[in-house]
Amino acid sequence: MSTSEHDRLLIIDFGSQVTQLIARRLRELSVYCEIHPFNMVTDAFLRDFAPKAVIFSGGPSSVFAEGAPMPPKSVFDLGVPILGICYGQQVMMHCLGGKVERGHGTAEFGRAYVTPEARRLALLEGWFAADREQVWMSHGDHVSEIAPGFDVYGTSPNAPFAITADIDRNFYAVQFHPEVHHTPNGAKLYENFVRLAGFKGDWTMGAYREEAIQRIRDQVGDGKVICALSGGVDSSVAAVLIHEAIGEQLTCVYVDHGLMRKDESEQVVGMFREHYNLPLIHADESDLFLGKLEGVSDPETKRKIIGGLFIDVFERHAKEMGGADFLAQGTLYPDVIESVSFSGGPSVTIKSHHNVGGLPERMNMQLVEPLRELFKDEVRALGRELGLPPSFIGRHPFPGPGLAIRCPGEITREKLDILREADAVYIDQIRKHGLYDDIWQAFVAILPVRTVGVMGDYRTYDYACALRAVTSVDGMTADYFPFSHEFLGETATRIINEVPGINRVTYDITSKPPGTIEWE
Repeated sequence: MSTSEHDRLLIIDFGSQVTQLIARRLRELSVYCEIHPFNMVTDAFLRDFAPKAVIFSGGPSSVFAEGAPMPPKSVFDLGVPILGICYGQQVMMHCLGGKVERGHGTAEFGRAYVTPEARRLALLEGWFAADREQVWMSHGDHVSEIAPGFDVYGTSPNAPFAITADIDRNFYAVQFHPEVHHTPNGAKLYENFVRLAGFKGDWTMGAYREEAIQRIRDQVGDGKVICALSGGVDSSVAAVLIHEAIGEQLTCVYVDHGLMRKDESEQVVGMFREHYNLPLIHADESDLFLGKLEGVSDPETKRKIIGGLFIDVFERHAKEMGGADFLAQGTLYPDVIESVSFSGGPSVTIKSHHNVGGLPERMNMQLVEPLRELFKDEVRALGRELGLPPSFIGRHPFPGPGLAIRCPGEITREKLDILREADAVYIDQIRKHGLYDDIWQAFVAILPVRTVGVMGDYRTYDYACALRAVTSVDGMTADYFPFSHEFLGETATRIINEVPGINRVTYDITSKPPGTIEWE
Protein backbone atom coordinates (compact mmCIF):
# COMPACT_ATOMS: atom_id res chain seq x y z
CA MET A 1 0.00 0.00 0.00
CA SER A 2 1.45 3.42 -0.90
CA THR A 3 1.14 6.37 1.45
CA SER A 4 -1.46 7.92 -0.85
CA GLU A 5 -3.75 4.98 -0.14
CA HIS A 6 -3.74 5.62 3.62
CA ASP A 7 -6.15 7.97 5.32
CA ARG A 8 -3.84 10.96 5.75
CA LEU A 9 -3.72 13.59 8.45
CA LEU A 10 -1.92 16.88 7.82
CA ILE A 11 -0.08 18.65 10.64
CA ILE A 12 0.59 22.29 9.74
CA ASP A 13 3.74 23.34 11.57
CA PHE A 14 3.84 26.87 12.99
CA GLY A 15 7.26 26.37 14.58
CA SER A 16 6.68 24.62 17.89
CA GLN A 17 9.65 22.63 19.21
CA VAL A 18 7.20 19.82 20.05
CA THR A 19 5.28 19.61 16.77
CA GLN A 20 6.93 16.26 16.09
CA LEU A 21 5.37 14.89 19.29
CA ILE A 22 1.94 15.42 17.74
CA ALA A 23 3.00 13.08 14.94
CA ARG A 24 4.36 10.67 17.53
CA ARG A 25 1.00 10.47 19.34
CA LEU A 26 -0.83 9.91 16.06
CA ARG A 27 1.54 7.17 14.96
CA GLU A 28 0.90 5.40 18.24
CA LEU A 29 -2.70 5.30 17.05
CA SER A 30 -1.61 3.81 13.66
CA VAL A 31 -2.61 6.99 11.85
CA TYR A 32 -0.54 8.11 8.86
CA CYS A 33 0.37 11.77 9.19
CA GLU A 34 2.82 14.25 7.73
CA ILE A 35 4.21 17.51 9.12
CA HIS A 36 4.49 20.39 6.67
CA PRO A 37 5.51 23.98 7.48
CA PHE A 38 2.78 26.58 7.12
CA ASN A 39 4.62 28.39 4.31
CA MET A 40 4.60 25.25 2.16
CA VAL A 41 0.89 24.53 2.57
CA THR A 42 -0.73 26.18 -0.43
CA ASP A 43 -4.15 25.73 -1.96
CA ALA A 44 -2.63 23.41 -4.55
CA PHE A 45 -0.85 21.43 -1.85
CA LEU A 46 -4.11 20.92 0.04
CA ARG A 47 -5.85 19.67 -3.10
CA ASP A 48 -3.06 17.17 -3.80
CA PHE A 49 -2.62 16.01 -0.21
CA ALA A 50 -6.38 15.64 0.39
CA PRO A 51 -6.16 15.28 4.19
CA LYS A 52 -8.88 13.50 6.12
CA ALA A 53 -8.18 15.86 9.05
CA VAL A 54 -5.85 18.76 9.88
CA ILE A 55 -4.00 19.80 13.05
CA PHE A 56 -2.53 23.25 13.62
CA SER A 57 0.59 23.06 15.78
CA GLY A 58 1.74 25.51 18.41
CA GLY A 59 4.49 28.00 17.71
CA PRO A 60 6.57 30.85 19.12
CA SER A 61 4.94 33.66 17.12
CA SER A 62 2.17 36.11 17.90
CA VAL A 63 -0.74 36.60 15.51
CA PHE A 64 -0.02 40.33 15.87
CA ALA A 65 3.53 40.05 14.52
CA GLU A 66 4.32 41.25 11.03
CA GLY A 67 4.32 38.23 8.74
CA ALA A 68 2.85 36.00 11.47
CA PRO A 69 2.50 32.36 10.35
CA MET A 70 -0.97 31.69 8.95
CA PRO A 71 -2.64 28.76 7.19
CA PRO A 72 -4.27 29.21 3.78
CA LYS A 73 -7.87 30.31 4.13
CA SER A 74 -8.94 27.37 1.97
CA VAL A 75 -8.07 24.92 4.76
CA PHE A 76 -11.27 25.92 6.53
CA ASP A 77 -13.30 25.03 3.43
CA LEU A 78 -12.05 21.44 3.13
CA GLY A 79 -14.95 20.10 5.15
CA VAL A 80 -12.67 18.01 7.39
CA PRO A 81 -12.10 18.12 11.16
CA ILE A 82 -9.47 20.64 12.32
CA LEU A 83 -7.76 20.76 15.71
CA GLY A 84 -5.83 23.88 16.76
CA ILE A 85 -3.23 23.65 19.53
CA CYS A 86 -1.94 26.68 21.50
CA TYR A 87 -0.84 29.12 18.76
CA GLY A 88 -2.94 26.94 16.48
CA GLN A 89 -6.00 27.85 18.55
CA GLN A 90 -5.15 31.54 18.35
CA VAL A 91 -4.67 31.31 14.58
CA MET A 92 -8.03 29.59 14.23
CA MET A 93 -9.84 32.24 16.26
CA HIS A 94 -7.99 35.06 14.45
CA CYS A 95 -8.90 33.68 11.02
CA LEU A 96 -12.53 32.86 11.81
CA GLY A 97 -13.63 36.10 13.47
CA GLY A 98 -12.58 35.76 17.10
CA LYS A 99 -10.13 37.96 19.01
CA VAL A 100 -6.66 37.36 20.42
CA GLU A 101 -5.00 39.68 22.93
CA ARG A 102 -1.45 40.08 24.11
CA GLY A 103 -0.41 38.59 27.48
CA HIS A 104 -1.21 41.35 29.99
CA GLY A 105 -0.97 39.04 33.01
CA THR A 106 -2.74 36.08 31.45
CA ALA A 107 0.31 34.19 30.22
CA GLU A 108 0.68 30.60 31.38
CA PHE A 109 3.85 28.54 31.28
CA GLY A 110 3.86 25.13 32.88
CA ARG A 111 1.36 22.94 34.69
CA ALA A 112 -2.26 24.09 34.80
CA TYR A 113 -5.66 22.53 35.38
CA VAL A 114 -8.66 22.61 33.07
CA THR A 115 -12.19 22.24 34.41
CA PRO A 116 -15.06 21.13 32.12
CA GLU A 117 -18.21 22.95 31.15
CA ALA A 118 -21.54 21.12 31.42
CA ARG A 119 -22.07 20.62 27.68
CA ARG A 120 -20.90 17.35 26.08
CA LEU A 121 -18.15 17.21 23.43
CA ALA A 122 -17.00 14.10 21.53
CA LEU A 123 -13.39 15.32 21.66
CA LEU A 124 -13.49 15.07 25.45
CA GLU A 125 -15.12 11.63 25.69
CA GLY A 126 -13.49 9.90 28.67
CA TRP A 127 -10.87 12.62 29.02
CA PHE A 128 -11.78 14.27 32.33
CA ALA A 129 -10.85 11.73 35.00
CA ALA A 130 -12.31 13.94 37.76
CA ASP A 131 -13.57 17.49 38.09
CA ARG A 132 -10.39 18.83 36.51
CA GLU A 133 -7.56 17.60 34.25
CA GLN A 134 -3.85 18.47 34.35
CA VAL A 135 -2.46 20.07 31.20
CA TRP A 136 0.72 21.83 30.06
CA MET A 137 0.37 25.48 29.06
CA SER A 138 2.93 27.57 27.18
CA HIS A 139 1.39 30.80 25.90
CA GLY A 140 1.78 34.54 26.23
CA ASP A 141 -1.10 35.78 24.08
CA HIS A 142 -4.59 34.46 24.72
CA VAL A 143 -7.99 34.23 23.07
CA SER A 144 -10.23 36.97 24.43
CA GLU A 145 -13.26 36.33 22.23
CA ILE A 146 -14.11 33.08 20.46
CA ALA A 147 -15.15 33.04 16.82
CA PRO A 148 -18.82 32.82 15.81
CA GLY A 149 -20.14 29.25 15.99
CA PHE A 150 -17.75 28.19 18.76
CA ASP A 151 -18.69 27.27 22.32
CA VAL A 152 -16.53 26.86 25.43
CA TYR A 153 -16.03 23.33 26.79
CA GLY A 154 -13.18 23.82 29.26
CA THR A 155 -11.49 26.62 31.20
CA SER A 156 -8.33 27.21 33.23
CA PRO A 157 -7.55 30.07 35.64
CA ASN A 158 -5.72 32.08 32.95
CA ALA A 159 -7.38 30.63 29.85
CA PRO A 160 -11.18 31.09 29.94
CA PHE A 161 -11.32 29.50 26.46
CA ALA A 162 -8.96 26.58 27.16
CA ILE A 163 -11.16 24.22 25.11
CA THR A 164 -13.48 25.50 22.38
CA ALA A 165 -15.29 23.87 19.50
CA ASP A 166 -17.63 24.51 16.60
CA ILE A 167 -19.24 21.09 16.42
CA ASP A 168 -21.22 21.87 13.24
CA ARG A 169 -17.98 22.36 11.29
CA ASN A 170 -15.93 19.87 13.31
CA PHE A 171 -13.45 22.59 14.38
CA TYR A 172 -11.75 22.12 17.76
CA ALA A 173 -9.19 24.25 19.57
CA VAL A 174 -7.26 23.93 22.82
CA GLN A 175 -4.88 26.41 24.44
CA PHE A 176 -2.68 23.72 26.00
CA HIS A 177 -0.34 21.07 24.55
CA PRO A 178 -1.91 17.58 24.70
CA GLU A 179 1.13 16.06 22.91
CA VAL A 180 3.60 16.49 25.80
CA HIS A 181 3.82 14.03 28.67
CA HIS A 182 3.11 16.87 31.12
CA THR A 183 -0.50 16.56 29.89
CA PRO A 184 -0.89 13.02 31.26
CA ASN A 185 -4.15 12.19 29.50
CA GLY A 186 -3.39 14.10 26.31
CA ALA A 187 -3.24 10.97 24.15
CA LYS A 188 -6.95 10.47 24.80
CA LEU A 189 -7.74 13.75 23.02
CA TYR A 190 -5.86 12.62 19.93
CA GLU A 191 -7.56 9.23 20.08
CA ASN A 192 -10.96 10.94 20.20
CA PHE A 193 -10.03 13.35 17.41
CA VAL A 194 -8.94 10.67 14.92
CA ARG A 195 -11.96 8.55 15.83
CA LEU A 196 -14.43 11.36 15.14
CA ALA A 197 -12.51 12.08 11.91
CA GLY A 198 -13.09 8.46 10.83
CA PHE A 199 -9.50 7.17 10.59
CA LYS A 200 -9.09 3.41 10.14
CA GLY A 201 -5.71 3.23 11.90
CA ASP A 202 -4.04 1.29 9.09
CA TRP A 203 -0.47 2.63 9.31
CA THR A 204 1.92 0.09 10.86
CA MET A 205 5.62 -0.73 10.73
CA GLY A 206 4.78 -3.68 8.51
CA ALA A 207 3.14 -1.31 6.05
CA TYR A 208 6.00 1.16 6.39
CA ARG A 209 8.52 -1.56 5.59
CA GLU A 210 6.78 -2.40 2.31
CA GLU A 211 6.42 1.26 1.38
CA ALA A 212 10.04 2.11 2.28
CA ILE A 213 11.40 -0.79 0.21
CA GLN A 214 9.41 0.37 -2.80
CA ARG A 215 10.55 3.98 -2.34
CA ILE A 216 14.19 2.86 -2.12
CA ARG A 217 13.86 0.84 -5.32
CA ASP A 218 12.17 3.74 -7.09
CA GLN A 219 14.84 6.20 -5.95
CA VAL A 220 17.91 4.03 -6.53
CA GLY A 221 16.97 2.16 -9.69
CA ASP A 222 20.13 0.42 -10.94
CA GLY A 223 22.45 2.73 -8.98
CA LYS A 224 25.07 1.81 -6.40
CA VAL A 225 24.61 2.77 -2.75
CA ILE A 226 27.28 3.22 -0.10
CA CYS A 227 25.91 3.07 3.46
CA ALA A 228 27.36 4.77 6.51
CA LEU A 229 27.22 1.93 9.04
CA SER A 230 27.98 2.97 12.62
CA GLY A 231 26.85 -0.24 14.30
CA GLY A 232 24.04 1.57 16.10
CA VAL A 233 20.40 0.59 15.77
CA ASP A 234 19.55 3.34 13.28
CA SER A 235 22.24 2.76 10.66
CA SER A 236 21.95 -1.02 11.07
CA VAL A 237 18.19 -1.04 10.47
CA ALA A 238 18.70 1.29 7.51
CA ALA A 239 21.38 -1.03 6.07
CA VAL A 240 19.28 -4.18 6.43
CA LEU A 241 16.22 -2.43 4.97
CA ILE A 242 18.15 -1.09 1.99
CA HIS A 243 19.83 -4.45 1.43
CA GLU A 244 16.40 -6.09 1.37
CA ALA A 245 15.37 -3.57 -1.27
CA ILE A 246 18.39 -3.60 -3.61
CA GLY A 247 20.68 -6.46 -2.53
CA GLU A 248 24.24 -6.36 -3.87
CA GLN A 249 23.86 -2.79 -5.10
CA LEU A 250 24.62 -1.83 -1.48
CA THR A 251 28.09 -1.63 0.10
CA CYS A 252 28.40 -0.71 3.79
CA VAL A 253 31.33 1.25 5.21
CA TYR A 254 32.03 1.12 8.94
CA VAL A 255 34.17 4.12 9.85
CA ASP A 256 36.18 3.67 13.04
CA HIS A 257 36.85 7.29 13.94
CA GLY A 258 38.64 6.49 17.19
CA LEU A 259 35.64 7.74 19.17
CA MET A 260 33.85 4.43 19.78
CA ARG A 261 33.22 2.72 23.09
CA LYS A 262 35.46 -0.03 24.45
CA ASP A 263 35.77 -3.01 22.05
CA GLU A 264 32.83 -1.70 20.00
CA SER A 265 34.51 -1.71 16.60
CA GLU A 266 35.50 -5.35 16.91
CA GLN A 267 31.99 -6.30 18.02
CA VAL A 268 30.24 -4.41 15.22
CA VAL A 269 32.47 -5.64 12.42
CA GLY A 270 32.34 -9.20 13.75
CA MET A 271 28.55 -9.18 14.03
CA PHE A 272 27.90 -7.93 10.50
CA ARG A 273 30.47 -10.12 8.85
CA GLU A 274 29.35 -13.25 10.69
CA HIS A 275 25.57 -12.80 10.85
CA TYR A 276 24.58 -10.55 7.93
CA ASN A 277 25.37 -11.14 4.29
CA LEU A 278 26.24 -7.49 3.69
CA PRO A 279 29.31 -6.27 1.78
CA LEU A 280 31.29 -4.40 4.46
CA ILE A 281 34.40 -2.22 4.41
CA HIS A 282 36.10 -1.61 7.77
CA ALA A 283 37.78 1.80 7.54
CA ASP A 284 40.15 2.54 10.44
CA GLU A 285 40.34 6.33 10.27
CA SER A 286 41.08 7.06 13.94
CA ASP A 287 44.35 8.90 13.24
CA LEU A 288 42.63 11.14 10.70
CA PHE A 289 39.72 12.11 12.97
CA LEU A 290 41.71 12.54 16.18
CA GLY A 291 44.36 14.54 14.36
CA LYS A 292 41.79 16.99 13.01
CA LEU A 293 40.11 17.28 16.43
CA GLU A 294 43.33 18.03 18.27
CA GLY A 295 43.06 21.30 20.20
CA VAL A 296 39.34 21.77 19.35
CA SER A 297 36.99 22.40 22.27
CA ASP A 298 33.90 24.12 20.79
CA PRO A 299 31.11 21.49 20.49
CA GLU A 300 29.65 22.81 17.22
CA THR A 301 33.12 22.89 15.67
CA LYS A 302 33.67 19.28 16.76
CA ARG A 303 30.43 18.19 15.14
CA LYS A 304 31.20 20.01 11.89
CA ILE A 305 34.73 18.58 11.71
CA ILE A 306 33.42 15.05 12.27
CA GLY A 307 30.63 15.52 9.73
CA GLY A 308 33.03 16.85 7.14
CA LEU A 309 35.50 14.03 7.69
CA PHE A 310 32.75 11.42 7.37
CA ILE A 311 31.90 12.87 3.97
CA ASP A 312 35.59 12.82 2.93
CA VAL A 313 36.00 9.18 3.99
CA PHE A 314 32.84 8.01 2.23
CA GLU A 315 33.81 9.91 -0.89
CA ARG A 316 37.23 8.22 -0.95
CA HIS A 317 35.79 4.73 -0.46
CA ALA A 318 33.09 5.37 -3.06
CA LYS A 319 35.82 6.13 -5.59
CA GLU A 320 37.80 3.05 -4.55
CA MET A 321 34.79 0.81 -5.17
CA GLY A 322 34.30 2.24 -8.64
CA GLY A 323 31.89 5.01 -7.77
CA ALA A 324 28.54 5.23 -5.97
CA ASP A 325 25.39 7.09 -6.88
CA PHE A 326 23.88 7.30 -3.40
CA LEU A 327 24.96 7.67 0.22
CA ALA A 328 22.66 5.95 2.73
CA GLN A 329 22.35 7.14 6.33
CA GLY A 330 20.33 6.22 9.41
CA THR A 331 19.10 9.77 9.97
CA LEU A 332 16.09 9.93 12.30
CA TYR A 333 13.31 12.46 12.73
CA PRO A 334 14.64 13.91 16.05
CA ASP A 335 18.02 14.54 14.36
CA VAL A 336 16.29 16.59 11.70
CA ILE A 337 14.03 18.46 14.12
CA GLU A 338 16.91 19.49 16.41
CA SER A 339 19.04 20.63 13.48
CA VAL A 340 16.36 22.47 11.53
CA SER A 341 12.59 22.19 11.41
CA PHE A 342 11.46 19.23 9.31
CA SER A 343 10.83 20.15 5.68
CA GLY A 344 12.31 23.62 6.25
CA GLY A 345 9.80 24.86 8.81
CA PRO A 346 10.17 27.75 11.24
CA SER A 347 11.37 26.19 14.51
CA VAL A 348 14.66 27.19 16.14
CA THR A 349 17.88 25.19 15.66
CA ILE A 350 19.02 23.45 18.87
CA LYS A 351 22.24 21.85 17.64
CA SER A 352 23.61 20.56 14.38
CA HIS A 353 23.81 16.85 13.62
CA HIS A 354 26.66 15.44 11.57
CA ASN A 355 24.29 13.50 9.33
CA VAL A 356 21.81 16.30 8.61
CA GLY A 357 22.11 19.01 6.01
CA GLY A 358 22.81 17.37 2.66
CA LEU A 359 26.01 16.59 0.79
CA PRO A 360 28.67 18.74 -0.87
CA GLU A 361 28.02 19.17 -4.59
CA ARG A 362 31.43 17.68 -5.43
CA MET A 363 30.29 14.24 -4.21
CA ASN A 364 27.73 13.98 -6.98
CA MET A 365 25.69 11.58 -4.82
CA GLN A 366 22.15 11.69 -3.54
CA LEU A 367 21.10 10.78 -0.01
CA VAL A 368 19.03 7.71 0.81
CA GLU A 369 17.48 8.15 4.27
CA PRO A 370 14.66 5.64 4.73
CA LEU A 371 14.29 6.35 8.47
CA ARG A 372 14.21 10.14 8.25
CA GLU A 373 10.56 10.36 9.36
CA LEU A 374 10.77 7.79 12.17
CA PHE A 375 11.34 8.05 15.91
CA LYS A 376 13.71 5.71 17.73
CA ASP A 377 11.03 3.36 19.03
CA GLU A 378 9.56 3.12 15.51
CA VAL A 379 13.01 2.19 14.19
CA ARG A 380 13.20 -0.58 16.76
CA ALA A 381 9.76 -1.81 15.70
CA LEU A 382 10.93 -1.79 12.09
CA GLY A 383 14.05 -3.72 13.15
CA ARG A 384 11.82 -6.41 14.65
CA GLU A 385 9.89 -6.53 11.37
CA LEU A 386 13.21 -7.09 9.59
CA GLY A 387 14.23 -9.90 11.96
CA LEU A 388 17.10 -8.22 13.81
CA PRO A 389 17.81 -9.87 17.19
CA PRO A 390 16.07 -8.34 20.24
CA SER A 391 19.35 -7.89 22.12
CA PHE A 392 20.64 -5.73 19.29
CA ILE A 393 17.43 -3.76 18.74
CA GLY A 394 17.32 -2.89 22.44
CA ARG A 395 20.75 -1.23 22.49
CA HIS A 396 20.91 2.28 23.87
CA PRO A 397 21.34 5.05 21.27
CA PHE A 398 24.91 6.06 20.48
CA PRO A 399 25.60 9.37 18.71
CA GLY A 400 27.36 9.57 15.35
CA PRO A 401 30.13 11.86 16.73
CA GLY A 402 30.69 9.18 19.38
CA LEU A 403 32.71 9.98 22.48
CA ALA A 404 33.67 13.38 21.06
CA ILE A 405 30.47 14.88 22.50
CA ARG A 406 30.94 13.07 25.81
CA CYS A 407 34.33 14.71 26.24
CA PRO A 408 33.62 18.43 26.80
CA GLY A 409 36.62 20.58 26.08
CA GLU A 410 39.68 19.42 24.21
CA ILE A 411 39.79 15.78 23.10
CA THR A 412 42.92 13.75 23.82
CA ARG A 413 43.69 10.06 23.43
CA GLU A 414 44.35 9.88 27.19
CA LYS A 415 40.92 11.28 28.03
CA LEU A 416 39.23 8.98 25.51
CA ASP A 417 40.93 5.91 27.01
CA ILE A 418 39.84 6.95 30.51
CA LEU A 419 36.31 7.60 29.26
CA ARG A 420 36.05 4.18 27.58
CA GLU A 421 37.04 2.37 30.75
CA ALA A 422 34.68 4.39 32.96
CA ASP A 423 31.79 3.90 30.52
CA ALA A 424 32.41 0.14 30.40
CA VAL A 425 32.25 -0.08 34.20
CA TYR A 426 29.07 2.02 34.33
CA ILE A 427 27.21 -0.04 31.70
CA ASP A 428 28.39 -3.24 33.39
CA GLN A 429 26.89 -1.98 36.65
CA ILE A 430 23.60 -1.16 34.96
CA ARG A 431 23.41 -4.62 33.40
CA LYS A 432 24.37 -6.37 36.64
CA HIS A 433 21.53 -4.60 38.44
CA GLY A 434 19.02 -5.51 35.70
CA LEU A 435 18.33 -1.89 34.76
CA TYR A 436 19.55 -1.71 31.16
CA ASP A 437 16.14 -2.16 29.51
CA ASP A 438 14.53 0.37 31.87
CA ILE A 439 16.85 3.12 30.66
CA TRP A 440 16.67 4.93 27.31
CA GLN A 441 20.32 5.96 27.27
CA ALA A 442 23.23 5.85 29.73
CA PHE A 443 26.81 7.01 29.42
CA VAL A 444 29.74 8.70 31.14
CA ALA A 445 31.02 12.17 30.28
CA ILE A 446 34.58 13.06 31.29
CA LEU A 447 34.71 16.65 32.52
CA PRO A 448 37.32 19.22 31.45
CA VAL A 449 38.50 19.73 35.04
CA ARG A 450 40.84 17.98 37.43
CA THR A 451 40.06 17.69 41.12
CA VAL A 452 42.10 16.98 44.23
CA GLY A 453 41.56 13.65 45.96
CA VAL A 454 43.15 11.24 48.39
CA MET A 455 43.82 7.58 47.59
CA GLY A 456 45.60 5.72 50.36
CA ASP A 457 48.05 8.19 51.82
CA TYR A 458 48.65 9.99 48.55
CA ARG A 459 47.24 13.15 47.02
CA THR A 460 45.63 12.70 43.59
CA TYR A 461 44.85 15.29 40.96
CA ASP A 462 42.69 13.54 38.38
CA TYR A 463 39.63 13.99 36.21
CA ALA A 464 36.02 14.17 37.38
CA CYS A 465 33.31 12.40 35.42
CA ALA A 466 29.54 12.65 35.23
CA LEU A 467 27.18 9.71 34.91
CA ARG A 468 24.11 10.26 32.76
CA ALA A 469 21.05 8.01 32.47
CA VAL A 470 17.63 9.03 31.18
CA THR A 471 14.20 7.60 30.51
CA SER A 472 12.36 8.66 27.37
CA VAL A 473 9.83 7.50 24.79
CA ASP A 474 11.18 9.21 21.70
CA GLY A 475 14.33 11.10 22.69
CA MET A 476 12.67 14.50 22.31
CA THR A 477 11.96 14.83 26.03
CA ALA A 478 13.65 12.92 28.84
CA ASP A 479 13.90 12.60 32.62
CA TYR A 480 16.90 11.43 34.60
CA PHE A 481 16.76 7.83 35.82
CA PRO A 482 16.16 7.59 39.61
CA PHE A 483 19.06 5.36 40.64
CA SER A 484 19.25 4.47 44.31
CA HIS A 485 22.02 6.04 46.37
CA GLU A 486 23.33 2.54 46.94
CA PHE A 487 23.73 1.99 43.20
CA LEU A 488 25.42 5.35 42.68
CA GLY A 489 27.76 4.81 45.58
CA GLU A 490 28.72 1.32 44.41
CA THR A 491 29.26 2.53 40.85
CA ALA A 492 31.37 5.51 41.91
CA THR A 493 33.55 3.24 44.04
CA ARG A 494 34.09 0.84 41.14
CA ILE A 495 34.98 3.60 38.68
CA ILE A 496 37.46 5.25 41.04
CA ASN A 497 39.04 1.93 41.99
CA GLU A 498 39.14 0.43 38.48
CA VAL A 499 39.78 3.43 36.22
CA PRO A 500 43.11 5.22 36.68
CA GLY A 501 42.71 8.92 35.98
CA ILE A 502 39.34 9.52 37.68
CA ASN A 503 39.00 10.46 41.34
CA ARG A 504 35.53 12.02 41.44
CA VAL A 505 32.12 10.85 40.15
CA THR A 506 28.93 12.93 39.84
CA TYR A 507 25.41 12.12 38.61
CA ASP A 508 23.58 14.40 36.14
CA ILE A 509 19.94 14.93 37.19
CA THR A 510 19.00 17.40 34.43
CA SER A 511 15.87 16.68 32.40
CA LYS A 512 15.38 17.44 28.70
CA PRO A 513 14.39 20.21 28.42
CA PRO A 514 16.10 22.33 29.68
CA GLY A 515 19.18 20.19 28.95
CA THR A 516 19.81 17.84 26.05
CA ILE A 517 20.53 14.15 26.58
CA GLU A 518 24.12 14.38 25.38
CA TRP A 519 26.47 16.92 26.94
CA GLU A 520 27.42 18.54 23.63
